[in-house]
Amino acid sequence: MAFEGISGGLQNIFKKLTGRGRLSEKDVKDAMREIRLVLLEADVNFLVVKDFVKRVTDRAVGSDVLESLTPGQQIIKIVNEEMTSLMGSTNARLDFGSTKPAIFLMAGLQGAGKTTMCGKLALLLKKQYGKNPLLCACDVYRPAAIDQLKIVGEKTGVPVFEKGQIDPVTIAAEAVEHARRNFFDVLIVDTAGRLHVDEDMMGELKRLRDKLDPAEVLLVIDAMTGQDAVNAAKAFHEAVPLTGVILTKLDGDTRGGAALSVKAVTGKPIKFAGTGEKLTDIEPFHPDRMASRILGMGDVLTLIEKAQQAFDEKKAAEMEKKMRTASFDLNDFLDQMEQMQNMGSMEDMLKMIPGASKLGNLQVDEKQLARTKAIIQSMTKAERSNPDLLNASRRKRIAKGSGTTVQEVNRLMNQFNQSRQLMKQMTNKKFLKRAGRGGFPFGF
Repeated sequence: MAFEGISGGLQNIFKKLTGRGRLSEKDVKDAMREIRLVLLEADVNFLVVKDFVKRVTDRAVGSDVLESLTPGQQIIKIVNEEMTSLMGSTNARLDFGSTKPAIFLMAGLQGAGKTTMCGKLALLLKKQYGKNPLLCACDVYRPAAIDQLKIVGEKTGVPVFEKGQIDPVTIAAEAVEHARRNFFDVLIVDTAGRLHVDEDMMGELKRLRDKLDPAEVLLVIDAMTGQDAVNAAKAFHEAVPLTGVILTKLDGDTRGGAALSVKAVTGKPIKFAGTGEKLTDIEPFHPDRMASRILGMGDVLTLIEKAQQAFDEKKAAEMEKKMRTASFDLNDFLDQMEQMQNMGSMEDMLKMIPGASKLGNLQVDEKQLARTKAIIQSMTKAERSNPDLLNASRRKRIAKGSGTTVQEVNRLMNQFNQSRQLMKQMTNKKFLKRAGRGGFPFGF
């Protein structure tokens, strides 16, 4: 999981600091040495670590901090602010320029996930920005690169412009004209990558940039390659000035060194992060929210945004009505579960809740969720709509059909009945009356 190494290390250090009533300058400097080691182990650039620790130390050893009533909390606040600043302070928005189509030139090394990210970005622009994007296949060297982009385009419902394996600059120029004639307002150009930075790749990128004059030149880098990703970003920026960076595979990097280093090294902001394999697994990069996640403070704003995107307003209104009338059935139970899964990994969502990191190693059995879905999908329509029909023989049939056990079916039905009972209590007038007085309906 992203930043697991940094997050765990820093929280252990902060636990020591907040466990003491007073702190000396030596206590702070000892803690800073530990923070330096945690960041270096996470593959953060050495110079970035040196500068970060110096800035935190300079602020933390002042009398305002050390003589305060909560010096440990003050230091955590300073680390949070400096980490946010390190990653860019605020969310860097996309620049669509003044002419249409807005051209986004996507660059990166082979294997970074650039082609897939083109599709993710196109889908995001379509769903959240209301844009009409067009994908352009300019990776004419890698076997099946054009086919891969076509598959991504088909899955996202975004058209792909391609002309086979001719000169990429010619393809891009024709794509611009095609986009203008057909009223596409964004053109996303997928370029060729290599296994390492080389002159041919950079030369081609320069020719594309000069021809297209793109609104954005976005470098896609693999977060799991750590310092190599940062070095590649620096080389790309020196050859073809970037406007921003997109991090992929952030969900698989336990260290997070690339995310903490790339802005400081290149001077260019991280605009988006890939957080999973699905085409919807992309989110705007908010430095302040990411710093809060790293320090175990949660990320409620992103959690709310994910919920707003995943939950259909009409369905939510229908669900509220069913809860009020106590007509909630297994179809609704399954629908809620699927909408929750659309928000992403349950473990990642739990970690966005403030204080959840203090509960230890949070783990959600995603396979159990799949088994629950299989059980409900093995029921007839009548059984889903009226769970009271589920007698012993029906439960045995459902267990066999779903590849589970009768005990698992019984466990699910107990959970469902408890949920339904809670909903009845929540819609009860006495409950609402007690809640209005500030009382708790369960006798606590």
